[in-house]
Amino acid sequence: MNPSMEPAEKQRTKPPLSEAAKSSLGKTRNLFRIFIVTVLGAFFVYQLDVSYLWLTSILTVASLVIGIILLVRSAKLKESKLVLAGTISGLVVMLVMVLVILVTAVFFDQVRDFQACSRQALTDQALSGCRVQLESSLPGLR
Repeated sequence: MNPSMEPAEKQRTKPPLSEAAKSSLGKTRNLFRIFIVTVLGAFFVYQLDVSYLWLTSILTVASLVIGIILLVRSAKLKESKLVLAGTISGLVVMLVMVLVILVTAVFFDQVRDFQACSRQALTDQALSGCRVQLESSLPGLR
């Protein structure tokens, strides 16, 4: 017999969750899924086209609101460390997206022109020309 093995009665098992706890956990998981979809949606819509900056802004604000709700919920109910870590990471990404959106809104015309130019560029030299055009169109960098 192996002396390190414990009897089945002494093994640690989690107590069964009540219906309220199961419901709360399910709600938190659904909120987290929605949060992840809005974070990824905001990022990918921004990559799609700068003309959809309004949609990126809406998704970013929605992500921030859902993220704060999740952060409070995770901290208060102590449901899942993974959800808490994912929420904090997502909120950091969304704060960076807020800065990107603000800069893009300020330099909207220049970013739109660069995006159109880079779509047409088939070579590295053409893409480099787009970057030079962008740098020359930005104020204070001349």
